[in-house]
Amino acid sequence: MSRRYALSLRVKLALVALVLLVLPWAGLSYVNELERVLLAGQERALLATARAVATALHDRPQLLVALPERDDAVRREAEQELQRIAQSEGRLPEESAAPRPLAREAELAARKAKAEIAAILRGVQRTESRLWVVNRRYQVLALEGSLRRAPEAAAEGRWLQAAWRRAAGWLIERPSEDFAESVPDDVLATGRDISSALQGAPGTRTRRTPDGRAVVMSAAHPVWNGNEVAGAVVVEETTNPIASLRSDALERLLLLTLAAFAGTAAVLIGYATRISMRIRRLRDEAESAIDARGRIARLSAGSDAGDEIGDLSRSFSAMLARLAQHHAYLESMAGRLSHELRTPIAVVRSSLENLKLASTPEESRTYVARAEEGLARLNTILQRMSEATRLEQALRTAERERYDLAALVRGCVEGYRLAYAATPFEVQVPSAPLDVSGSPDLAAQMLDKLVENAVDFSSPGAPVRVALQDQGRYAQLSVQNKGPVLPAEMRGRLFESMVSVREPASGTAPHLGLGLYVARLIAEFHGGAIEAADTAARDGVVVRVHLPRAR
Repeated sequence: MSRRYALSLRVKLALVALVLLVLPWAGLSYVNELERVLLAGQERALLATARAVATALHDRPQLLVALPERDDAVRREAEQELQRIAQSEGRLPEESAAPRPLAREAELAARKAKAEIAAILRGVQRTESRLWVVNRRYQVLALEGSLRRAPEAAAEGRWLQAAWRRAAGWLIERPSEDFAESVPDDVLATGRDISSALQGAPGTRTRRTPDGRAVVMSAAHPVWNGNEVAGAVVVEETTNPIASLRSDALERLLLLTLAAFAGTAAVLIGYATRISMRIRRLRDEAESAIDARGRIARLSAGSDAGDEIGDLSRSFSAMLARLAQHHAYLESMAGRLSHELRTPIAVVRSSLENLKLASTPEESRTYVARAEEGLARLNTILQRMSEATRLEQALRTAERERYDLAALVRGCVEGYRLAYAATPFEVQVPSAPLDVSGSPDLAAQMLDKLVENAVDFSSPGAPVRVALQDQGRYAQLSVQNKGPVLPAEMRGRLFESMVSVREPASGTAPHLGLGLYVARLIAEFHGGAIEAADTAARDGVVVRVHLPRAR
C-alpha cells in the first residue's frame, strides 16, 4: 500500500472501535427475545383472566339468556355484527334477528343479570383490558373496560428525559394511545378465539386496530352450563405496555451504546495519540542518534514501559550500544594495527636505508636480516588478522564427531609441558572417558589459546592449572593462572574481537586480541559457553568453558 493510502494508527483503532456496534445488535436481539417472552406471558395472563371470569359464570344460565339493553355503541356494534355473522352462517334463525318485545318481568330480569355480570367483570378487569360476555346466540351480554391506558403524568424535573425521548423518536417508535377502540368489521367474522370458545376450547387471537396504530391481543374461554357451552368470556388488551417497555429498553440501549462508543472512542483515540507520540519520540531519537559522519552521537536510555514499544525502545538502545561498541572496536583496531605495523615497517625502512649506505657485504647481510625480521613480523600480523576469518569459514563446513575430551586434554597438556618448559602445569582430568560432540582439532586449538593466554599472564614460577570436570549434562574445562586480576572495564568485553589487556612492548610477538575471541567461537560451535572470572583468592584469573556432553 502506498503512503498516500496508508491508514494511520488512529484510523485503525477507530475501525476497531466500530466492532462495538455488535453490542447494540446483541442488545436488540435480547430485547426482541424478551418481547416475545413477555407477549407469550401476556397471552397466558389474558387466558387466565378469561378462565377466572368464566368460572364465576359457570352453571348460571339465567345470566346468559338475558338480553341487555343496547345502550353502548361498542356493545351495539358488536352485537349487530355477531347477529349478522350468525344469520350468514345459519347458526341463528332469521326470525330471532329482530328484537322481540320483552315482558316487564323479562326486562327486569335482564337488567338484574346485566348488573350482576357487570359487577363480576368490574371486579376482575384491569385498567388496560376490555372484557366481553357473549352467549350462544352471539349476543354481547356485557362489555366493560377500555383498551386505552391512562396518560402518564409528566413528572417535574424530567424535561431532560422528555427531550431525549423526542430525539430518540427518530429511531425508536413509541406506542400510541391514540387509536380506534371500536370493534372492526372482521373481528367477529374471522374471530377464531370466540368460535373456538363457543365450541368448548379456549382460544387466543392477535389483531390490529382498524387504524393500524395498535396491536390487540384477545383470549376467549367457554362458559359451561352443565355439559353444554352457554357462552364465552372474551378478554382484550393491547400490547402497548410491552411495546412501551421495549421502547424504554431500546432507548436505554441506544443511550448506553452511544455513551460506551463515545467513551471507548475517546480512550482509543487518547491511547493512539500516546502511542503516536511515543513512536515519534523514538523516531526523533533514531534520527539524532547518528550524526552526519556516521558516528554515534548519543545513546538513548530506553523506555521503562513493559509494552511492545518499550521493548522496541530498549532494543533500539541495545542496538545503539552494540553499534557504539563496534565503532569503538573499529577505532581500537585501527589504532592497534597502526601500532603493531609501525614497528616492523620502521625496521624494514631503516634496514633498507642503511642497506643503501652499507659499504661491506657483512653490513649488507645484517641490514637484510633485520628487514627480513620486520617482514616476518608483518606476515605474522596479517596471519593473525585472517585467523578469525578463516576460523569462521571453517566452522561453517566443519564436520562433527564424537570424541573423548579427557584424552584430548591429557595429550595437549603433555605437549604444553614441552612448549612452555619454564611454566609448570597442573592437570586434573577424570580417568573415565568424557565424550563430547564436535571437532577435536578445534577443541585443541581452543585449549591452545587459553593456555597461551594463561602463560602470558602467569606470575614467574607459578603453575598453570588445567582441570576437566564432569557436571552431568555438561563438561567443564577450566584453565587457571596466578597473576593480575581482570580489569573491571574489560570483564564484559574480554571475548570480543581485537580486545586485549596486554601492555604493548617492543620486541615481542604482536598481540591483536584475537585469541580469546577464537576460543569463544569454538566454544559456541560446540554448543557451549565461555566465561572468565577472578579466582576466589583474587590472585589470578580462571577461564571456564562449558561444553554439552554427547548423548
